[in-house]
Amino acid sequence: EHIIISPHPFTLPGRERPDEPIAVAVIGRQLTEPGRFAYAGLCGVSLGQLFPGPENRYCTGLVQWLGLDESVMPVMGAFLAGLGFEGSDTFLSILQAEPLLSAGATPITQDLVSFSVKDGLYDSRSRVLIRHVSCLLRVSPQQLEEFEATLGERLREGVVETAEESSRRQTKERGRKLRRYLLIGLATVGGGAVIGVTGGLAAPLVAAGASAVLGAGGAAVLGSATGIAIMASLFGAAGAGLTGYKMNKRVGAIEEFEFLPLSSGKHLHLTVAVTGWLCTGKYSSFQAPWCSLGACGEQYCLVWESRFLRDLGSTMAALLDGLVSMVAQEALKYTVLSGIVTALTWPASLLAVASVIDNPWSVCLSRSAEVGKHLAQVLRSRHQGKRPVSLIGFSLGARVIYFCLQELAKDQGCEGVVEDVVLLGAPVDGTAQAWERMVKVVAGKIVNGYCRGDWLLGYVYRGSSAQLSVAGLQPISLNDRRIFNVDLSSVVTCCSGRTPLTKSTLPSSFILNSVASSFLKGKTSTNI
Repeated sequence: EHIIISPHPFTLPGRERPDEPIAVAVIGRQLTEPGRFAYAGLCGVSLGQLFPGPENRYCTGLVQWLGLDESVMPVMGAFLAGLGFEGSDTFLSILQAEPLLSAGATPITQDLVSFSVKDGLYDSRSRVLIRHVSCLLRVSPQQLEEFEATLGERLREGVVETAEESSRRQTKERGRKLRRYLLIGLATVGGGAVIGVTGGLAAPLVAAGASAVLGAGGAAVLGSATGIAIMASLFGAAGAGLTGYKMNKRVGAIEEFEFLPLSSGKHLHLTVAVTGWLCTGKYSSFQAPWCSLGACGEQYCLVWESRFLRDLGSTMAALLDGLVSMVAQEALKYTVLSGIVTALTWPASLLAVASVIDNPWSVCLSRSAEVGKHLAQVLRSRHQGKRPVSLIGFSLGARVIYFCLQELAKDQGCEGVVEDVVLLGAPVDGTAQAWERMVKVVAGKIVNGYCRGDWLLGYVYRGSSAQLSVAGLQPISLNDRRIFNVDLSSVVTCCSGRTPLTKSTLPSSFILNSVASSFLKGKTSTNI
């Protein structure tokens, strides 16, 4: 079975007429009619739980993709409204009985990914749905990751290889007045950047690479000018993506803003990590805190305001050294430093030592908010391409992400950009009202990693902002499926025992990356 994609106003390579439609193989159409309805029904019920609403273009498109009759749409509408949840088990049983799925339901996951990227836009909500349905079908996150990685690499390799082939062909045919190149204008959402892609970059290498993944029919469209347009749309302007983005001139109060890769290769989704401050020695770079992040697809770290973050790191080191001396002198009064937190009056010695951090901390608080707003602008304009982005940050890096989400929440149409968010020790407002505004722009999970005993965060942030509710110190009291509160008090030893203070205050970036990775890889439940 094939689905016919509408014709395009330009001639595809190997086609005589510009209005000739494209045939693409659809795995789902090879199922029986009950199987196709169960497939669509399972997705409809899942969408109703994840993103409830009376209308959903994704579901409508999926019904057409599977070749189902339009008469099923009222039933799908009921699923989208939150009804029919009890039918999920029946749908799963029907799919398990399908001959095509006798070896496992991986073809369903692959078909959903193919459907989701066919228009050059991999919406974060689509990926959250795929992860959820894959979990119900017992398709592991690793299988999904591998398929996405393979598909992404094949698409990227195809673009590079055919560009070289096109260059050689142009040299051989110099002087001929043949229209071998066609310009496809792709306006990225919010950015309006026009990307030039040569339409004649066609066929063989792209198709050869992708055919093993999508089948012959699917590879046919990827080897066409339409396929090249899809690749350019998914991976960003000229394929450069975030690596090619660098702030060439000062924007407002921001002096430094660029992305550095943490992993090699390209993927259909990516993760951006934001460091909270810079230390000296081994952990003096922006990449160092994320060395144990694990394999979570394509990864980048944000480089921002390094001069101020180093000043803050040096000041914190001096502060902690002073506290070590103070604790030794007052050992008879306090058995562990955490006792200071519960004291009604802060010791004068602590106030004297801590006063040195006020200025660099205040500067970084202000800068992080501005950097977060600029990050929102970058994501909004799709420099990363039209694919899902997950964000993870600790301390002031978490604050950058918080303000990024708050900025995205102000605009319509930004709901499909961000997939998952992990905030560790975030020095931001912890009230439900503040978080409720930004929840809508995150499709998957928002993880708030907090530690009640983080006395340093409590002291410097509450002192500078006069806020009693701090996200990094407490759970977020918001009843939403996206919010995950993770108490890290048992993992983080904040200035207790014999652990050196300069190490114990850096748990978010080193010890807790395994926690973050489990969420980013989708190993945790969707909590529906």
